[in-house]
Amino acid sequence: MSSREQLRVFIAVDINNEDVLNKLEKARDLLLESKADLKPVSRENMHITIRFIGTIPFEKVNEICTLLEKIRFKPFKIMIKGIGVFPNISRPRVIWAGVSEGVEELSRIHDEIEKLLRKAGIPPAREKFIPHITLARVKSGRNRQSLVKIITSIADMDFGETVVDRIVLKKSILTPYGPIYSDICSVRAEG
Repeated sequence: MSSREQLRVFIAVDINNEDVLNKLEKARDLLLESKADLKPVSRENMHITIRFIGTIPFEKVNEICTLLEKIRFKPFKIMIKGIGVFPNISRPRVIWAGVSEGVEELSRIHDEIEKLLRKAGIPPAREKFIPHITLARVKSGRNRQSLVKIITSIADMDFGETVVDRIVLKKSILTPYGPIYSDICSVRAEG
């Protein structure tokens, strides 16, 4: 790799429970029934973004991997429950599944990562951290009413629980068919 190469990266938690992934996929497919103009997230790309970093020089990637090794945490469970939207239900742009339990632990890890990234010269995140799993992105207003009706009908959907036992720095390559993610490095929970 050349020293001038840039990588688009983010730090995430993978969803490693097949039952949870099956339910997330089912919810995503229900959204598609609205015939709204959606870009669905593929099953293998469903995750919780702890911190989107963006495009950085390749040399910074190794530095971030070294810093991530300093994070200490025990494995913990998170509950995936509820459907939400950004920015709001009257103008949905992103449709997601929420985290109802385990938010404190995820937030603590996020805050620790923020401090470590500052040491690497990465500017602080602009948005407040809200742990979620993106199911689809809304590309236009087509069939919005039908979409909102489905979102409302599954707003309290329970997806189950999964264990967080590692945090991953991922590379994202954007393609016309959707992003391709691959793991660069990860840190495992202790114990």
